[in-house]
Amino acid sequence: MRKLIAGNWKMNGLASSLAEIAALKGLTGTATCDIVVCPPFTLIEKAVAESRGSAILVGAQDCHAQSTGAYTGDVSADMLAEIGAHFVILGHSERRSAYREADAAVAAKATAAHKAGLTSIVCLGETREEREDGRAIDVVRAQLEGSVPEGATSSNTTIAYEPVWAIGTGLVPTIEQIEETHAAIRQALEGRMGYDGRHVRILYGGSVKASNAAAIFAVPNVEGALVGGASLKASEFAGIISAAV
Repeated sequence: MRKLIAGNWKMNGLASSLAEIAALKGLTGTATCDIVVCPPFTLIEKAVAESRGSAILVGAQDCHAQSTGAYTGDVSADMLAEIGAHFVILGHSERRSAYREADAAVAAKATAAHKAGLTSIVCLGETREEREDGRAIDVVRAQLEGSVPEGATSSNTTIAYEPVWAIGTGLVPTIEQIEETHAAIRQALEGRMGYDGRHVRILYGGSVKASNAAAIFAVPNVEGALVGGASLKASEFAGIISAAV
């Protein structure tokens, strides 16, 4: 399965940061994986223009479940599609925590994304306490069941497993923990989607760097990565991309 490497810029980046996309184009011309950059809303349209003619696609970091309405400060999936986005990250732990986004809200957003022609990257992940209590697999399965909507397919849905305790901390689960969790996600996807569940890409996220990417990508059922801070610099992000063979 062709790997997908997605960069989540979070709330980082001004117009000058588009130079990193320009640099990334020059560093990834022979990449054998799919590449997505998800900058802030303010840079999406400019990023689409900057990435034109390359293998780099552009995504967003969130969308609203409704296509229009009195939702001050929100952006719809249709708006994102109109300016050239192809992907949208949904249910990231930072939004689940800071904005109290429940599984049902994530599923509603994913449905809107699919209707607009976007591929949703649905994030799942346990806290440190849940991992230490032995509940990680149950938590991730429950999030998948509640956050992946009816109508999800391998064409419009990607899953990103991001243990909350590994995001931005430098901590990384053991290879065995990643393998066990990704296997459980794959089993759950096949239970939901049947044969098509075998073809949904499952990304790993959480302190992915050029130095550890190859080992992570060698794990069964890891079809790429959702990268945070390391995606802000083209040289580091390109190192991760080059490991996705």
